Amino acid sequence: MERQKKQQNDEAMGKSRGGLSTKIHAAVDALGNPVRLLLTAGQTSEYTQAEALIEGFAAGYILTDKGYDSDRFVSAIENSHAVPVIPSKKNRKVSRDCDKKLYKERNLVERFFLKLKHFRRIAARYERLVRNYQAMLSLVSTVIWLN
Repeated sequence: MERQKKQQNDEAMGKSRGGLSTKIHAAVDALGNPVRLLLTAGQTSEYTQAEALIEGFAAGYILTDKGYDSDRFVSAIENSHAVPVIPSKKNRKVSRDCDKKLYKERNLVERFFLKLKHFRRIAARYERLVRNYQAMLSLVSTVIWLN
């Protein structure tokens, strides 16, 4: 049993509400084209991959949802000389200002995920091995870039 759990973690498979799943973490450019894709098990928080998603990019603004609202991540964004556009969580003691008009552009990430769902092989994760699934994601991302 323990070996099976370790193998599932190695293959980015984890339990979520609907059973075994894989979570895709994505960073997109200003046109909504994918620039970085990371895979983790389904129960993994988005926040765990936040800094890895922005690492090495020279961006003017970083737009994320409330799930990424933490002092550590905001300081990492500011250290990369970018402006964080992250709405504050309700339980935050000192709320930050967020450019609402610019924040609306975050829908480009949501649109990218909608485009991914058009590819049944990605949506259903037919590939058992994480390297094969990552390869299919790269192929689909290339198709999205070309459209």
